[in-house]
Amino acid sequence: MKPLRIDLPRLQADIEALAEIGRDGDRGLYRMAFSPADLAGRAWLKQRIADAGLELYEDGAANLHGRLHWDGQRPSVMTGSHLDTVPGAGHLDGALGVLVSLECLRRIKELDLPLRHALEAVAFSDEEGRFGGLFGSQAIAGLLTPERIHNARDLDGISLTEAMAACGYDAMQALHARRRPESLAAFVELHIEQGPVLDRQGCSVGVVSGIAGLFKWEIRLIGVANHAGTTPMDMRSDAFQGAAEFAAALERILDEHGSPRSVATIGRMELKPGAANVVPGLAQFSLDVRDTDAEVLAALGQACRRTLSSIARRRGLMFEFEVLSEIAPVKCDPGIIATIDRAAAALGIDSLALHSGAAHDTQIMNHVTRTGMVFVPSQEGRSHSTAEWTALEDIERGANTMLNTLYELAGAPQ
Repeated sequence: MKPLRIDLPRLQADIEALAEIGRDGDRGLYRMAFSPADLAGRAWLKQRIADAGLELYEDGAANLHGRLHWDGQRPSVMTGSHLDTVPGAGHLDGALGVLVSLECLRRIKELDLPLRHALEAVAFSDEEGRFGGLFGSQAIAGLLTPERIHNARDLDGISLTEAMAACGYDAMQALHARRRPESLAAFVELHIEQGPVLDRQGCSVGVVSGIAGLFKWEIRLIGVANHAGTTPMDMRSDAFQGAAEFAAALERILDEHGSPRSVATIGRMELKPGAANVVPGLAQFSLDVRDTDAEVLAALGQACRRTLSSIARRRGLMFEFEVLSEIAPVKCDPGIIATIDRAAAALGIDSLALHSGAAHDTQIMNHVTRTGMVFVPSQEGRSHSTAEWTALEDIERGANTMLNTLYELAGAPQ
């Protein structure tokens, strides 16, 4: 059997149409979860699912499913990603995976190919994190609790319950979106890389071997605010100097306790009182640490705590930290990795094995089924901005690889 191929003009038209929903004057997309633009994107996708002759299903977490040959008895092969965006986003992050999944199901339906498993194309809710992130996939994986749903709020203090109610949803119904592991045969996601590796290597298809786990902390170093002119340097409890010393120590911590895949980021810091002539009495900052190995990640966390404690003791500070999130690293299924490699090779595409440093719905779906991911290049590694771009020929190669992967996973034996 010759390799299957998608309808590229149709996929391109879908990409361009969806890219206009939620676009603002700065050319960025503002389709944050359960916003008016997100609702418009959902309505558009529902119509495209109907136009394709697929069965439309919306679960309690507001995940949208397009289903092919669904009978509720056989396990399904699921594929997809998310429609929601960060503020000022590009047009491909998440959305490309949803549109490719839809195109793959359309193509298999048009060709009337026999299936031993049902196929589902899914658009997950709130992957990007308006209310914490990965909400829709966590619902399917059964990882939500009533408390987490009730307490979820965005940066403006709007609760998830309120936002969903305004859209006609009951947030607590997300608890009923849980899927039994035996109802799923596999989950595969196509996504832009959001990094520079594929672009620099000149490679169109990346086969993800694993996805990094992370811990994210909010750290507070507490000293004594004092006059900048009258307080001698050796008599200060300067919270910022403690934070600066910890930041400088991060590279050493990674060298001693991490792996070549370890990364650590302090992306935000606030000093109080925040005046030019006052020694800072409080430094509050974020810490994001990632690695693909759970033991390495644990060792990095312990090393960060020891370093903070030592710095605080020497500088006369107190330190506190709050765990904002913890996500375990996952390894993609070797069988699915091999299937993706075969699909790419049959199409004459050279694929590259790599890991993902960003969290994805695949990471959550790994709790209930075997998983795999296909990456396509991000030009100059740019994402979460209007500079986000993937060449159409790379999209076509990635989509064709996904189409043949899905059919090998779900199709009738040859």
